[in-house]
Amino acid sequence: MRLRLAALAACVAFPAYAQQPQIQLPGTVGVTAYDVGSGGYNQAVAIGNALKQHLNVNLRILPGRNDVARQAPVRDGRVPMSFHGVGTYFSQEGVFEFASRDWGPQPVRILLLNNSDQILTIATAADANIQTMRDLRGKRVVYVAGAPALNANVEAVMAAVGLTWNDVQRVQFGGYGPAMQGIINGQADAGWASSISGPLFQLEASPRGLRYPTFPHSDTEAWARLREIAPWFLPGVGREGAGITPDKPVESTTYPYPILMGYATLDEGLAYNFTRAMLAFYRDYAGAAPGNNGWALERQRFDWAVPYHPGAVRALREAGAWKDEHDAHNQALIRRQEVLADAWRRYAQGAPQEAAAFAEGWMRARAEALRAANLPVVFEK
Repeated sequence: MRLRLAALAACVAFPAYAQQPQIQLPGTVGVTAYDVGSGGYNQAVAIGNALKQHLNVNLRILPGRNDVARQAPVRDGRVPMSFHGVGTYFSQEGVFEFASRDWGPQPVRILLLNNSDQILTIATAADANIQTMRDLRGKRVVYVAGAPALNANVEAVMAAVGLTWNDVQRVQFGGYGPAMQGIINGQADAGWASSISGPLFQLEASPRGLRYPTFPHSDTEAWARLREIAPWFLPGVGREGAGITPDKPVESTTYPYPILMGYATLDEGLAYNFTRAMLAFYRDYAGAAPGNNGWALERQRFDWAVPYHPGAVRALREAGAWKDEHDAHNQALIRRQEVLADAWRRYAQGAPQEAAAFAEGWMRARAEALRAANLPVVFEK
């Protein structure tokens, strides 16, 4: 009875599924997401409510404070999937936290990407008078200790306009929250943020005010440099968030967030049915949390930097979005993962035990393997 009702609900919510098999999911599905109250967590809750309503499926959400905390339960088989972030890409590449002996390059796969109307970019205090990214020169820029992914984003955007940390005043904070509060309090002028994050609304309401420095999409030279340095970035038009309205959009940088991901070993049937459920019940959760419109079928990107899972590909193909021409890009990304995995196996056998020396040696071995395979070398020092 439950499955018959689920199939009927799917047909009502998304007519394209009318002639497809019933959506079949376990009674409970575990996922991880960022901390309670975060954008990713709130979106997962909204999606879970739709699954409960239509399929009587419980979505069990485990919060994690950082990339490793979100991904470790997926790697270890405690949950099958995560509403993850750009750490998905960093784990594929085996860099930052994932350059340690406990990790290395991971065989991750995408189910769906959230490409919402938020932007992820360098935000500044309005009174710092930073009109463009090049105006960051000499300003106080946030550096978050223990958050290499955040700092890498800032480094990449600055590099795209010809700046480095030597061109700014680096102000170090012990966490993301204190860093953003430091901008509000006048200790720093700029830092990495999502336009829909709470601290940016606080900055907008503060005496300092909020500004997004311009990074126009017409600056093709800067964008070419950015995509070479940091291929996870995409041009974004901010229409949602602090200081942004649909009538006053902001052209800047972004990347998918959250990223619904699993591993290559994720059961194909589960990946297929969960992806179908996300698409079928989209209208039920689209307005239930900020940024949820980014899960829409028409907002999916099949040219991003991490391959899709075959179960998700099957669902997306049935929905009419995945075309044969997308297969080549997906297979090229899987080949990149295989090259990295082979390099890791060779390197780890005789690698030094000390953590810093291990990571340094791995980064050299990684670059050599990619270069030998005629693949782009990202994160080379």
